[in-house]
Amino acid sequence: MDAMAQQDKITTIDLIRAILARNRAALALGISLAAVVLGTSLVLLVAARLPVTAVQTELAAERARMVTTIEAHAKQAGTTLGRNYIAPEVLKAVSAVPRHEFVPDRLRGDAYADRPLPIGYGQTISQPFIVALMTDLVRVRPDDAVLEVGTGSGYQAAVLAHLARRVYTIEIVPGLADSAATRLQRLGYSNVVARTGDGYYGWEEAAPFRGTHGRWLLRLGGGGAL
Repeated sequence: MDAMAQQDKITTIDLIRAILARNRAALALGISLAAVVLGTSLVLLVAARLPVTAVQTELAAERARMVTTIEAHAKQAGTTLGRNYIAPEVLKAVSAVPRHEFVPDRLRGDAYADRPLPIGYGQTISQPFIVALMTDLVRVRPDDAVLEVGTGSGYQAAVLAHLARRVYTIEIVPGLADSAATRLQRLGYSNVVARTGDGYYGWEEAAPFRGTHGRWLLRLGGGGAL
């Protein structure tokens, strides 16, 4: 092999080595960039989850304080009620329902305060103690079907849903009825059936009901209680 051919061979080999070196460097840079992007994404994901967890923790604490207030009211009203407590299963149901989901966004900060709040159309969501008391008085059993007249925002129906087999709820105001039905479905209350209508006429096709909750009584089954 003459000197020129030998030189061309060396030049070609050097060129291949240079290309491979550049490719390795680019690959290393790509891996580094991917690692940085992945690390940044994980940090952002953790950072995004932290506030959500903190909010959920605070809401759970607010619900716990609300239940404590309900228990205190029950003790104070013992003479009137004939007993100084709300049934444990009712308190458990109340503590499980995210009340802040059933009030307007601008009032979420007051959702767990022990007072009624406006929900639009001249209606209110009842004071937590009153909701717990009315639920307790109905004495709902796990196999019961309950009729509620006056859905409102759907909060009372959600509480009842934790205790009864099925809850039928009627609301005469279309705007409230539609938003409550959507809300209950979104929150997973699959055993609640909601509709728009005049509760005065009841829910004939779903009767009889053992317990009926709300302003009107449609029908009680055997051994029923209101």
